[in-house]
Amino acid sequence: MNERNLTLLTDLYQLTMMNGYLKEGKENEVVIFDLFFRQNALITYSLAAGLEQAIDYVLNLKFEDADIEYLRSKNLFGDEFLSYLKNFKFTGDIYSVPEGTIVFPGEPIITVKANIMQAQLIETALLNIVNHQTLIASKAAKVCYSAKGDNVMEFGLRRAQGPDAGIYGARAAIIGGCNSTSNVLAGRMFDIPIAGTHAHSWVMSFPTEYDAFKAYADAYPDATLL
Repeated sequence: MNERNLTLLTDLYQLTMMNGYLKEGKENEVVIFDLFFRQNALITYSLAAGLEQAIDYVLNLKFEDADIEYLRSKNLFGDEFLSYLKNFKFTGDIYSVPEGTIVFPGEPIITVKANIMQAQLIETALLNIVNHQTLIASKAAKVCYSAKGDNVMEFGLRRAQGPDAGIYGARAAIIGGCNSTSNVLAGRMFDIPIAGTHAHSWVMSFPTEYDAFKAYADAYPDATLL
């Protein structure tokens, strides 16, 4: 379960539109949003990922008092809208392809059916969660396909765009077909295999490459990769 409150993980214009819907009496209007990617010359197919985190986000939506006071301080919203947010929760329906499913341009990955206020708020976070993990899972799937059955290890943590990208990127890479990750926290969180050998700094700490490789082989005789 996600311990962080991600309710404000949205674009400001989602909130200003919600405020406008309320003023226009449209708050109970039911809409359908589809999450999909468009056709372009670079993407032939993708591998859907991120559903678990997306649903976790939706189930934990709640505007805390501190959230509402922060929004009040921006002088963009009246009391009617801020009072509405106090009891906000998602009550709509979400349909999705299973994680790991191949999807094509124009094909819905997730469909949200809800009143316009709820659907509007969650659009940004769903895009953020699903786009990133689907990107990594798709790349991993294509790399694993090219590997023709050889093991592929995910090693993206050190260049990921922050801790969350490193953690959930590792998860997505496993969905895409990688057999292990270097990310120890992701291994613990998602019960996926962890793997690794040694870095350049290990080699540099010995007089010669031979000394470094021999020492590593002595330490891990059953898992030596040079």
